Amino acid sequence: MERLIWLFQFLLYFMQYHQVSCSSFISSFSTCTHHLCPHDQRFALLQFKHMFTINSSASWCEHLDLASPKMSSWNESCTDCCSWEGVTCDGLTGHVIGLDLSCSQLYGSIHPNSSLFQLSHLQNLNLAFNHFNYSHIPSAFGDFANLIHLNLSDSSFSGSIPSEIRHLSKLVSLDLSYGDQLRLEPHNFRMMLKNLTQLQELVLLDVNISSVVPMSLTNMSSLTYLDLQFTGLYGKLPNNIFHLPNLQILSLEGNFDLTGNLPKVNWSSSSSLRQLSLGFSSFSGELPDSIGYLKSLTSLDLGGCKFSGSIPDSLGNLTQITDMQLWGNNLDGKIPNFIGKLIKLEGLALGGNNFNGQIPFTLSNLNQLIFLGLSTNNLHGKIPNSIGNLINLEYLVLGGNNFNGPFPCGVANLTKLAYLDISSNELMGPIPSNISGLHNLQTLHLHNNRLTGPIPQSISNLLNLTNLDLSSNNLSGVVELQTFSNLKQLVFLDLSYNSLSVSTINNINNTLPNLRSFRMTSCKIKEFPDFFKALENVQELDISSNEIHGKIPKWVGIIGKASLTYLNLSHNFLIGINQFPWKNLDTLDLRSNLIQGQLPVPPLSVSYFLLSQNKLTGEIPSSICNARSLSILDLSHNNLSGAIPQCLGYFSNVLFVLDLRFNAFQGNIPMIFGKGNQLEILNLNGNQFEGPVPRSLTNCRKVQVLDLGNNKINDTFPYWLGTLPELRVLVLRSNKFHGPIDNSKPNLYFPKLRIVDLSHNKFTGHLPSRYFKIFKAMRNKTMPNEKYLSVGSYYQASIAVTMKGSYIDLTRIFTLFTAIDLSSNKFNGDIPNVIRRLTSLIVLNLSHNSLTGHIPSSLGDLTELESLDLSSNQLTGKIPNQLMSLTFLEVFNLSWNHLNGPIPRGEQLDTFGNDSYVGNSGLCGFPLSKECKDNQAQVQPGVLLQQEDDSNFVSGFTWEAVLMGYGCGLALGLAIGFLMFLTGKPKLFVRIVEGKKHKKVKMLRQGGRRN
Repeated sequence: MERLIWLFQFLLYFMQYHQVSCSSFISSFSTCTHHLCPHDQRFALLQFKHMFTINSSASWCEHLDLASPKMSSWNESCTDCCSWEGVTCDGLTGHVIGLDLSCSQLYGSIHPNSSLFQLSHLQNLNLAFNHFNYSHIPSAFGDFANLIHLNLSDSSFSGSIPSEIRHLSKLVSLDLSYGDQLRLEPHNFRMMLKNLTQLQELVLLDVNISSVVPMSLTNMSSLTYLDLQFTGLYGKLPNNIFHLPNLQILSLEGNFDLTGNLPKVNWSSSSSLRQLSLGFSSFSGELPDSIGYLKSLTSLDLGGCKFSGSIPDSLGNLTQITDMQLWGNNLDGKIPNFIGKLIKLEGLALGGNNFNGQIPFTLSNLNQLIFLGLSTNNLHGKIPNSIGNLINLEYLVLGGNNFNGPFPCGVANLTKLAYLDISSNELMGPIPSNISGLHNLQTLHLHNNRLTGPIPQSISNLLNLTNLDLSSNNLSGVVELQTFSNLKQLVFLDLSYNSLSVSTINNINNTLPNLRSFRMTSCKIKEFPDFFKALENVQELDISSNEIHGKIPKWVGIIGKASLTYLNLSHNFLIGINQFPWKNLDTLDLRSNLIQGQLPVPPLSVSYFLLSQNKLTGEIPSSICNARSLSILDLSHNNLSGAIPQCLGYFSNVLFVLDLRFNAFQGNIPMIFGKGNQLEILNLNGNQFEGPVPRSLTNCRKVQVLDLGNNKINDTFPYWLGTLPELRVLVLRSNKFHGPIDNSKPNLYFPKLRIVDLSHNKFTGHLPSRYFKIFKAMRNKTMPNEKYLSVGSYYQASIAVTMKGSYIDLTRIFTLFTAIDLSSNKFNGDIPNVIRRLTSLIVLNLSHNSLTGHIPSSLGDLTELESLDLSSNQLTGKIPNQLMSLTFLEVFNLSWNHLNGPIPRGEQLDTFGNDSYVGNSGLCGFPLSKECKDNQAQVQPGVLLQQEDDSNFVSGFTWEAVLMGYGCGLALGLAIGFLMFLTGKPKLFVRIVEGKKHKKVKMLRQGGRRN
């Protein structure tokens, strides 16, 4: 009997030593009969249990079937707590030494006096993946003197990590990861590293340690695993950290402002390093040859950094490596947040590297490689066929480089490949038919290349394919949609922007049950294919820019009837639609068709409703305001009439773009714009609105663009618009505004205004010098974060310029111009000197007024000017020599004034012809035929710039600002169009649109001085 007792005690000790749960052993005996658990510790556990509720949404574990509400099984009638799930006891004493409640769906707070802290013998404590209601980590955690392992990962704690953690002197591992509400103060961090001398694993992923000095990281010689991803660490990382003697895993990914270089020597002292991740940091410099000494390395992630130079041949020495990522932007698609808790998320990069040269042949030595990512660099040349030696490769990501030549035939050898991305390169030739041998392939991205020929029929053998993107190539031939009918796992299919013709032969015997996104833009489709009837679960359907005529058939409503969220039928020849049966539709794009009749009311779920460039007539029904999710409403370029429904004024708590330009709307602009509205773009240009500007526009605190041009608005200058904090563009041109401008109230600053067009009105008095003083945004040559104006994910600007009397839309222009157009009014008096402060001005048009006095020499300070028009005024005196400093001038017009004296020679002024000066009888010298007398000698040139001679300039200069279009962009670019033309193309138009090779053009292309 004594021998049996001794054997039982030995087994208990053995299980404890080898971390075997006591409960797993005791359960094989009659449950709850041995009473090993001390009563006080059992009571403490039960008290701890009653502090929480079980909530299935308390962590992400339930998404992956990992949730286990362990405390639910704790039975108060069972006196032996050692048999409870998650509890581990000492085999000899019965003390609770381990508590694992990870993924237990606990919801509640841990209070400082919690009974948890009565378990003084704890050695292992795991509370990961619960929800502790953003309570603070109690300082009593520092009382667990025997604690070896502490895991509080992703448990919704908040506040400062207590300094008492440093008292856990026996701690070997500490995991506080995914503590996005936690912060670790520098002093506590230093003391923790000083006292925890046995610490081997430190995981602080997502904890805020931004105030920690990187130098303090080098004093951790015991560490084997250091994970400081996304902690806000910044400054220069010392090279010593790469030489910590026991370090095996170093992950500093996602610290965007952390700088440093990889050491060029002494990598041999880091021979234990197995994983190195610096992705999405600001590490820079070249990748040193010495990195080849890290023979134990299995994973190298330098994605999204600022490295440059060539990829060293020595990487071929890392024969143990399975994961190499030197890319910029990685895997695409949306990945659920909770997946990031399970795996090291490699994707969604914020910036690329700048590696150049070719892929080293030596990489073919890495036959253990599973993941190779080199995307978004400047690599070039052919993709070597030796890549076929990487027979274990599962992920190959080479997109976004400059690779050329044919599709690499060596890829056919990579039979384990699941993900292949060679998009956005210069690959040419056909897609090889032997790609069908990649039976494990799930994702194939070949878009944005120069591939030719037909889509191989053999692609239908890739039965595991879920994502296929062949868009934006030169593929040709007739596509039978049945080619894809065998691909039952297919989720995403994009054939857009090729030279393909899609057959619409009726055959729907096979379905694609998993297809969610189907895109066939510009595929010469002439009718709705019956194949679409099989798309029962599709969420996104894009068949824009095809040749579909007539009405949308009724049966189209069965396409994704319960699932469709995005439908793009734009740029076809549709004349009508009978219904919108989709209950969950979010985006409906029908622009640029021939749709006639009354405006159809969108489904209530729609956020983006785009029907511009059609032939709609009648009024906007007030029922449109029932679509309470409407964010973008674009009905521009139709024949709609009547008054705007009043509800659109106060229905703007979610509406951020209202574009009704170029219709025939009448009456007053709705007088009610409610408080708290979200409008960013209000464009009513080109209608017949009357009455005053409604004062309730002051409630539009987020408006960036206000365009009321080309109407019949009768009002004085609405100075009170100056209170709008985000207003960038104000267009009031061609209305009936009248009276003086410069007598406005004080403290109304227009703080961000960069474009103002008040032309073709009846404003009187002096030029508004007071406003010239306070236009702050026009005084800055570079505005931080002002390259684009963001107005959502589906709306983009176009420019409307008047060219010889016709409007022309120039789309996708992103440069932000700064301009003032006060032309064609009744202003008088001098041009004020204060205008010299607006040093970022690119366009200044004061033509067709009654201005007098001299041209101020201070205009020479406006060195950014590209267009200056002072024509058709009463200006006198000489042309100031200071205008020669305007070296970026593309348009210059001083015609029809009373100027006299010699025309200055040199610099940019020599590029303008007679028409820039016509109507000034007192002027002489080049380019006029009238020579100056001896006592009127012209100012001679310094250095003549070589420019084209634009001679046949049409008198008069105007511009049309920011007429908003739309598209699939993420940003709004604003620009100016000009009405100053040559018999040929205007230089500004040529330079911006056609990319003339000219000093200024080059800077614009490279995101130059105005970026």
